[in-house]
Amino acid sequence: MSEKAPAPEAARLPLTGLRVIELGHYIAAPFATRLLADLGAEVIKVEPPEGDPVRGWGSAVNGNAVWFSVHGRNKLSVTLDLKSAEGKAKVRQLVGRADALVENFRPGQLERYGLGPADLHAVNPRLVIARVSGYGQDGPYRDKPAFGAIGEAMGGLRHLTANPGQTELPPPRCGVSISDDLAGMYAAMGLVAACWQVKGDPQALGRVIDVDLVSSVFSLMEGMLPEYGLFGWVRQPQGAAIKTAAPTNTYPCADGKWLCIAGNSDLIFKRLMAAIGKSGMAAEPRFANNALRCENVAELDAVIAAWTRTLPAAEAEAILEKAEVPCSRLYDMRDCAEDPHFRARELVMQVEDPLIGPILHPAAPFRFDGVSPREMVRWTGPAAGAHNEQVFRMLEEEAKP
Repeated sequence: MSEKAPAPEAARLPLTGLRVIELGHYIAAPFATRLLADLGAEVIKVEPPEGDPVRGWGSAVNGNAVWFSVHGRNKLSVTLDLKSAEGKAKVRQLVGRADALVENFRPGQLERYGLGPADLHAVNPRLVIARVSGYGQDGPYRDKPAFGAIGEAMGGLRHLTANPGQTELPPPRCGVSISDDLAGMYAAMGLVAACWQVKGDPQALGRVIDVDLVSSVFSLMEGMLPEYGLFGWVRQPQGAAIKTAAPTNTYPCADGKWLCIAGNSDLIFKRLMAAIGKSGMAAEPRFANNALRCENVAELDAVIAAWTRTLPAAEAEAILEKAEVPCSRLYDMRDCAEDPHFRARELVMQVEDPLIGPILHPAAPFRFDGVSPREMVRWTGPAAGAHNEQVFRMLEEEAKP
């Protein structure tokens, strides 16, 4: 790894001292580097002179995208024109003092800029390069354009999000760019693994990691591929339930909200039925185990739904929680932001953004002993090019003998 003095505020984070260059835009690569930055890596985000296009997405305060406060947090931002000779030279300068690089251009684009892996490894042979694309760096679909929705569609997820029997409306997306986020997580994981290998071997050369949206979603398809290969089964949309466990479903409540209940172990099932006043059903042989309950799930769901419809969701949830039955209302963002558990664990925290003012941020999705969630949000997403002078002055100082 590069020899760099860690920033004092990041000294206890596990990736302190790791320098990562981000040639990313939109979602997947910037999400990967956001995770790495939350873990303490020094991430230098290279943006075009006009800034990452995602800076123009969603709501804004004083012209500053609210989402970018989170999307760009803990990163240093420099602006470069990769089409210019000066911009390419600056990228090579950055790469010469970095451990890793993450990019999500269409395959072949960096090569056309003269910044492909061969070019970058000529500058820094130990550089780890994580590449994120729609379909991967090879294969017949390599050059096709793709966004997150395409990853969901081709990876098999969108087929599963339909409601059984419903053909008038298209299967809905999950509401966030899940394939971009998954690819970003896999890119971050692969990058750390490759950096570990390079660190452990003084003779090791940098690796190139190929991650794509489609395979990232496809990796979540559990046992569906072997089931198809062995039996010709194609899993169909399940709606809010699953065929392998019962009762597990989402039930309507008196206030128009929904309650998710997972009562599928034998002991939990008995507690559930006692809580809703149906202990007798739990004793019937046809509900004696999970396999039998799956065969008779329609009757069980009807009985549970008849009970939930008589109560507001929060009241039904409280009754089942007292009986130690796993359950939860379907939270919207107001529920998440105001929930005492979210607040106590600082999953939701208010931070000060110099560009926007006080703003709520989600915590990093991992915890380390001795580091509070708030300490992991070292600064919010900066203005495009905010660190141009700082970063290149730092590189010049490091290059001095």
